[in-house]
Amino acid sequence: MIKTIMIVDDDPGVIYTVKQGLGGLFSDYKVISAENGKKCLDLLGKKEIPDVILLDIMMPEMSGWETLDKIKKNPLWKNIPVVFLTARTDSIAKNAGGFLADDYIEKPFKIPELKQRIDKILKTK
Repeated sequence: MIKTIMIVDDDPGVIYTVKQGLGGLFSDYKVISAENGKKCLDLLGKKEIPDVILLDIMMPEMSGWETLDKIKKNPLWKNIPVVFLTARTDSIAKNAGGFLADDYIEKPFKIPELKQRIDKILKTK
């Protein structure tokens, strides 16, 4: 069964990498994207419900922290697994991100490791 992954990142290069790396190399993934937190919430509101959300922390308009908070407060979305995929490497972000989200992955990342960690989350949900 094909799983839908939503990548939320303001960097078009990251979106491209995830789309090509997961969606292009693995037939069991469909990748949709949003350039910021607001667009992520708009897609969710239009019933574009992914199996996993990959969420950047540092974005304009609405940070990943704020986006996660809005996702978790909505009863229709609160059970969607969220993985922070971020360039933040400080211990505060790591600890908070690891506690609040289902996983915390630092950029740069390798596609095989990203796939492995997504697969692990999908198996436990």
